[in-house]
Amino acid sequence: MRLVWQSVAVGTVAFLGGQGLAAVDGHAWLTLAIGVLTAVLAVLVYGWVVRRTERRPVAEVAREGATAPLGRGALIGVVMCGFVIANIAFLGYYEADGLGSPTGAVGLFGFMAGAAVTEELLYRGVLFRIVEERLGTWIALTSTGVLFGLSHLLNPHASLWGAIAIAVEAGGMLGAAYAATRNLWLPIGLHFGWNFAISGIFSTEVSGNGTSQGLLDSATSGPAAVTGGEFGPEGSLYTVLFGVLVTIVFMWLARRCGHLMPRRRRADRAAATATLAR
Repeated sequence: MRLVWQSVAVGTVAFLGGQGLAAVDGHAWLTLAIGVLTAVLAVLVYGWVVRRTERRPVAEVAREGATAPLGRGALIGVVMCGFVIANIAFLGYYEADGLGSPTGAVGLFGFMAGAAVTEELLYRGVLFRIVEERLGTWIALTSTGVLFGLSHLLNPHASLWGAIAIAVEAGGMLGAAYAATRNLWLPIGLHFGWNFAISGIFSTEVSGNGTSQGLLDSATSGPAAVTGGEFGPEGSLYTVLFGVLVTIVFMWLARRCGHLMPRRRRADRAAATATLAR
């Protein structure tokens, strides 16, 4: 039942935050405020529901020491995005024609903060963590990655290839980031850093949701295999490649730190369930 309660709690905040963001669409400063508020509220609700259903300190979102992993994750996301855009630009398929909309970037900061926090709490904090406890790290990484990719099929310019790319490059990478650190701040920062860079800085299509106007006035054209086409750079083979490489690094760190969890035997699962039910 904890899977249900935790998913409903975080999902409710995500839904209400999404409705609020839709209501203020086009108002950058209100979008910033509602996005940040959604992010903060989601963390608080996640901490509350996990404490109630699991009766433990919620160390994965502890405020103490959150700044460093959050910053490292954001830096990795921005740098990774920069490498992808640089490679696309090198081939002549991405061009920046000067300054775009700094105000638009402000709104995108808030929007992406809300999206990154709620999605990471739901997919890595709830789904990945609970599946991993029962079935082990590798099955959790694969199953939640696939689910994360499939969820992007709901986007306006979605494609099957885009969903597969998201499952591999993002679902795998973000799950591996949590496995390596046992902390949600790093994948939250990584998710936010990528999303904000791709939209708020480089002004490209984001997961098939349309082109955003960020800091740069840019244009992308060329083969979909390179640029990602209507789905955006997340559908680019460059992004898949870099995402897989980062995933490998995180999984190596997880193994080195002894963080990989094996699949539990049935007797172990039954004992764990009985402990949580007390």
